Amino acid sequence: MKRFLFFVSLIMTVMVAAVFSGCANPPEAEKAAAKAAMDAAVSAEAPRYASADFKAAMKIWDASEAQVKEKKYPEAKQNYIDAKAAFEKASGAVAAGKKAVVGKVNTDELKAAVARLEEDWENLQTLARKVEAKLEKKKLWEIDAKTFSERLKAATDTIATDPISAKLKIDSLRPFIDSYTKIFKQIEAAPEKPQAARKR
Repeated sequence: MKRFLFFVSLIMTVMVAAVFSGCANPPEAEKAAAKAAMDAAVSAEAPRYASADFKAAMKIWDASEAQVKEKKYPEAKQNYIDAKAAFEKASGAVAAGKKAVVGKVNTDELKAAVARLEEDWENLQTLARKVEAKLEKKKLWEIDAKTFSERLKAATDTIATDPISAKLKIDSLRPFIDSYTKIFKQIEAAPEKPQAARKR
């Protein structure tokens, strides 16, 4: 009788272990689906245009990842499912987010910003010609000047069709003007090197 009870108890233990081992697998399929939804949200620019929804989805994702490390697989599985839905919601909110940003971008202000850049660019080119003889990295300046001209034209051309991108391009060009203006003014103010020193 004791042996019989021992075997019954052993069988029950094995069955319980088998049931729990079935639940002890990481939720790989749910994780992959949530990751695909996250990548799609990033591609759709959800971090920029639907940042609140994207951050909420990332919190659920992070919770899932932590639960997997703690081997809390059933909880992690549900959170991955919730994260997938949250990332899809963020992707869906991008269009509305873009419209809201476009509404805040004033094309007249962008045109005025371009006009200021063009004026400053002409002044910078004049300054560059003044210090040309003293310019050590002339080739680098020529490459940068060409790139600046191309980007300024691209910004101007996209004001009407994509004001958000135009604004980002315009904002990125201001540091170039400021940086080179500072460099050229320092070169202009520097004393001339003696002729003998230059020959060495």
